[in-house]
Amino acid sequence: MSTSPTLATVAHVSGPQRPGWSLALLALAQLIFSLDLNIVFVALPDIGADLGFPGQTQQLVVSAYVVLAGGFLLLGGRAADLFGRRRVFILALTIYAVSSLAGGLAESPAVIIAARAVQGIGGALLLPSTLSLINTLFEEGPKRNKALAVWGGAGASGLTIGALLGGILTESFGWPAVFYVNVPLAGAVALAALAVIPRDAQRTEKRKFDLPGALTATGGSTLLVFALVEGPEMGWSSATVIVAFAAAVVLLVAFAGIEARSKDPLMPFRLFRNRNLSVGMTVTFLYMATFGTLPYFLTVLMQNVHGYSALQTGLAFLVPSVAIATGTQVGERLTTRLGTRTTLIAGFIIGAVGTAILALGFDAEASYLTALPGLILSGVGQGIVWTGMWIAASTGVAPNEQGIANGMASTTLNIGNAIGLAILTVIADVGTGGKAGDALREATADGEFIVVLLTAAGMLLGLLITLGLPRKTCTPTRTSAEDPVLTAR
Repeated sequence: MSTSPTLATVAHVSGPQRPGWSLALLALAQLIFSLDLNIVFVALPDIGADLGFPGQTQQLVVSAYVVLAGGFLLLGGRAADLFGRRRVFILALTIYAVSSLAGGLAESPAVIIAARAVQGIGGALLLPSTLSLINTLFEEGPKRNKALAVWGGAGASGLTIGALLGGILTESFGWPAVFYVNVPLAGAVALAALAVIPRDAQRTEKRKFDLPGALTATGGSTLLVFALVEGPEMGWSSATVIVAFAAAVVLLVAFAGIEARSKDPLMPFRLFRNRNLSVGMTVTFLYMATFGTLPYFLTVLMQNVHGYSALQTGLAFLVPSVAIATGTQVGERLTTRLGTRTTLIAGFIIGAVGTAILALGFDAEASYLTALPGLILSGVGQGIVWTGMWIAASTGVAPNEQGIANGMASTTLNIGNAIGLAILTVIADVGTGGKAGDALREATADGEFIVVLLTAAGMLLGLLITLGLPRKTCTPTRTSAEDPVLTAR
């Protein structure tokens, strides 16, 4: 387990304890974050038509968010530790609200891409601060497991609810509505947090902010995600992609050197000695490279192969959203009774079987009903793994390092999604070149059939990685001196 001799330097949080309301706000914040990962997918054709986006550049609306969110997650995690979790949480929501308003008002491609990029920075601050608040307000063990299940239910469901909400809003009010919806949501949660989330108290000891580490980590991560996201679009031999990869390697190597010598590093390497965190990070990577890519390929299947409208596509995601939410609650119960290791193994098995069955629905002539059993079973497995992996990543981490630990796990989550999509979209498109009409529809479905089977195989790899977790995890007992963060008991 990772411990730190400087726990007394953690910002003390004071104020009335409202664990139920605090958890509700944190879950809603995670729903907002997850919605934005997919909410614009179904609106892309309308955005492109209205703003004059060529088809091949519409993906920039998505990738601008993904690239900046992935690049700033480590910085966001450490910022939560050093400057106060509540402060960073409220700042992130404010950035979300303002950038969402700018996105809805955009009248040119450049403005909407810039708005999405700023939204991504808000997301990079929001995810680790939300997680670190949960992991410090709720003590390790059953209470934290239950809180993470509620938070996870909101987050995992948001990945598919985003497509549903995006379809409804686009068809009913036009594409700007997928941006405007964040303004009242993020604004309301930020205001409520002032009254509900315990206040960050003054620090008793100053800690140095690792600026060189922050600059190299953020620059390296951003360039890496950029290269992975844009590689399929620009071509892997593109000079821009090659330079981005090379610069990312240089910056990340420099980051490793800086951290090894720093007295107060942005990312302490000793945290990797915590087996729960190390395995949890690997699982978050595989989760998004497998489960996390399915909404994209399902959207392509429904819209490009079956010709669903934005609304129909959104409604088709309703069933898997319920299945995922159910799985997160099952994951909490299994973790409390059987442990994180067994829970993750069960989740990956259920997910792999369900995803293999789901592949049967990836046929140009298959109906939604053909895919339905797989959607349900895969969704339940996805929810179980989602809850279990965050419990693993937070276990045994000192309170004053929850932010950076969550930033590390969130970074591997984001990079896993970027790498998964980069590889799988290339495989899916292999047989589509030069085809049109029904031939293109069939080739698209056939390519995605192979891809979905590959994600099922990736889930089995996740199962093997999970075997690295300790069979039994001890829950440390904290005294008030050891943990200056008030817990919701």
